Amino acid sequence: MTSLPVLPLSPAAVGRRPALPPRHLADLDLAGRQALVAELGEPAFRAKQLSTHYFGRLVRDPAQMTDLPAATRDRLAEALMPRLLTPVREMACDDGATRKALWRLHDGSLVESVLMGYPDRVTVCISSQAGCGMACPFCATGQAGLTRNLSTAEIVDQAVYLAGVAASGAVAGSPPRLSHVVFMGMGEPLANYSRVVDAVRRLCAPAPEGLGLSQRHVTVSTVGLVPAMRRLAGEGLSVTLALSLHAPDDELRDELVPVNQRWKVAEVLDAAWDYASRTGRRVSVEYAMIRDVNDQPWRADLLGRLLAGRLAHVNLIPLNPTPGSRWDASPKPVEREFVRRLREAGVSTTVRDTRGREIDGACGQLAASETSSADGR
Repeated sequence: MTSLPVLPLSPAAVGRRPALPPRHLADLDLAGRQALVAELGEPAFRAKQLSTHYFGRLVRDPAQMTDLPAATRDRLAEALMPRLLTPVREMACDDGATRKALWRLHDGSLVESVLMGYPDRVTVCISSQAGCGMACPFCATGQAGLTRNLSTAEIVDQAVYLAGVAASGAVAGSPPRLSHVVFMGMGEPLANYSRVVDAVRRLCAPAPEGLGLSQRHVTVSTVGLVPAMRRLAGEGLSVTLALSLHAPDDELRDELVPVNQRWKVAEVLDAAWDYASRTGRRVSVEYAMIRDVNDQPWRADLLGRLLAGRLAHVNLIPLNPTPGSRWDASPKPVEREFVRRLREAGVSTTVRDTRGREIDGACGQLAASETSSADGR
């Protein structure tokens, strides 16, 4: 009988119980906001006005909410729009097309988000936890351990803030409207299941209840929490499920993705195919290419056999450097051979763009430190 490994907590989380963040309108659906406004002695339609400012106009400053009575603006904003994220540092690379934000939460926890601009879209990569308890040894977030889950509003607020950055025109050469959200920042999204699902619903609800994104433009990643994957399949959502597989065999995946000691490759893939069958959505299989570890031709062939004929697409990720890691990215000829073998097996395969490496903003690099080698401190 296998058991889950003991997952590390960050030093900040040891010996204390995380304090709940203040309630925010993004924690509530529109009916909940209306009820809260009524409790404050205001007409229910004020909830729609506040929601329109936050989700529709991306406005947070009460002084700009001129359709609200001056006497009540600050009181309503304080009750329904408290500050959840305090910017600590913002960094940019790729000529400003990739921007990483480090936030301090109300209890001092740190999280990061990344905005990526392309000619046809703007994508934000958001965090669902402060730190991560999955302990994957090649990932900077996993090495740091878990501090706490984020609230629904703390998750949503990252996307809304960065949507405002895009709307300001700060990302030259990209559309001014946020169109895609990926839950691939810090944390294991399905380990914070209810808040992540609520955040998805808030991001995709039409304004003023939400941000109005297409569910098909939202990706939720997981290392393979099988019960939560099966639960997600029954939510009636059409988001993309991204499975961080990283090895096709249990012996290696037990090391690279320790949760594999509980749910083996066959179980994880069975849950992924169930998701694809019930939603009609293609599963994105994430695979970090690690030199001399998981990049052998026989592993490419095994992966091809596991995925052939399935509703799946492989994203190969050149391993991004992280402090203290003993591993490096696969050489390009090895990567190309891996791609060739997968495609020969009939498996759709691409190599992910390694955007944000210079600012430690690429896949697996988010560590939420107030000091960074990327800015010389």
